[in-house]
Amino acid sequence: MQSTGFFFFMVAALVCWRVTHLLNKEDGPFDIIFLLRKKAGAGFFGNLLDCFYCLSLWTALPLGIWMGNGWIEKLLFWWAVSGAACLLQLATDNKKNKGDEPVQFKED
Repeated sequence: MQSTGFFFFMVAALVCWRVTHLLNKEDGPFDIIFLLRKKAGAGFFGNLLDCFYCLSLWTALPLGIWMGNGWIEKLLFWWAVSGAACLLQLATDNKKNKGDEPVQFKED
């Protein structure tokens, strides 16, 4: 991959993370995204908007199609952009690790 290809991949990964994060975690301007999630309900689209990892696959699909030349490249870019967005989410998530309690130090 040339340096411009790497640049476009990184931009696509950031775009995928940003759009997915907006749809999954944020209310958006004037609570538009909140109302969208509320209208989606508990069906397929409601569940999709609740899962960052599932939503990132669908957000990355048009980016992968745009980036790849053949169908194999499109498929690989699709998964790679989604994977990069998932790694960014893991790196920026404020939640503690599952079940891990913070270590507390006490002076005697």
